[in-house]
Amino acid sequence: MMKYIYQYSSWPHFTWDEQEIQALLGKVRHLQGKLLGQMNMAGFSLKEETHLSTLTLDVLKSSEIEGELLNYDQVRSSIARRLGMEYAGMVYPDRNVEGVVEMMLDATQNYKRPLDEERLFGWHAALFPTGRSGMHKIDVARYRNGEMQVVSGAMGKEKIHYQAPSPDQVKNEMDTFLKWFNEENTLDLVLKSAIAHFRFIIIHPFDDGNGRIARALSDLLLSRSDDTSQRFYSLSGQILTERKGYYAVLQKMQFSKGDITEWLLWYLNCLYRALQSTEATFQKVLHKADFWDKHKETKFNARQNLMLNKLLDGFEGKLTSSKWAKITKSSQDTALRDINDLIEKGILQKEARGGRSTHYEWVVN
Repeated sequence: MMKYIYQYSSWPHFTWDEQEIQALLGKVRHLQGKLLGQMNMAGFSLKEETHLSTLTLDVLKSSEIEGELLNYDQVRSSIARRLGMEYAGMVYPDRNVEGVVEMMLDATQNYKRPLDEERLFGWHAALFPTGRSGMHKIDVARYRNGEMQVVSGAMGKEKIHYQAPSPDQVKNEMDTFLKWFNEENTLDLVLKSAIAHFRFIIIHPFDDGNGRIARALSDLLLSRSDDTSQRFYSLSGQILTERKGYYAVLQKMQFSKGDITEWLLWYLNCLYRALQSTEATFQKVLHKADFWDKHKETKFNARQNLMLNKLLDGFEGKLTSSKWAKITKSSQDTALRDINDLIEKGILQKEARGGRSTHYEWVVN
């Protein structure tokens, strides 16, 4: 019979291919530093907006991985209020939204604080304010006292994917985990975030919420690695995109004898792609800010403002006068007047290739 990773005497002393991991870690660290440098050069409002958007994405996506869809405006509003930011669309969030936000903000804003049992239990209580997960009553703000199995399939035909350590082992496992988590050692903090995530998932100390807490622990250690509470990239957002791979590698690694190279490579690659997509988004944001700064004295009507923002945010497909008319709810003649005005101002031009209908594009400076 196959043994789980925690049943080997080497647990929790993991091994990995140092050469392979260091090469990829170097790439991640380089991109992380580059992105932080760009962010530090950005203006205050741009930094604030990026921080708010990233945290909102992180909360939404971490919950979505577990199949829970939260309301975007409620999440954003809750974060903005707690960070003391002005946010036009303030709405009152549900209790469950407040809980997830509370946990994520505690992890990222108080990243220097040590992690202890009380803090973890506080996170768990925040995630389950009613003491229930769906319709089921669960143990809240304490470690589970029942067996934990990850199963799928119809009743009577269940397939067991994973059996976590027995409840009488959990307290001891978590004491060792927390001691290791708070220790200062030579282990790179990005690598530590990957190991902490994996180790916590394997222990599965709570009745529910283990995945979300594991991702919050990753974010806490990534904040330590950046040495800033400002979040500019969302690991959870990328994990959601690669959810199938996430579950597949975790399932495979639970039977490892202690070598977690495959998990570390998956995690670092996922983080690298999260940083890449942030870099692409940030370039767009900078381009947009630069455009409006350059044109702060230029007169635009409301339709032009709307369409320019759409183009700056990455307009899908080719821009035609009929699309302009449809989006701005105006006539074809009005649309053409608006476009010709922007051509005169040196912002748009007719697409050189032409074709049956005329398309318009940015003038590249």
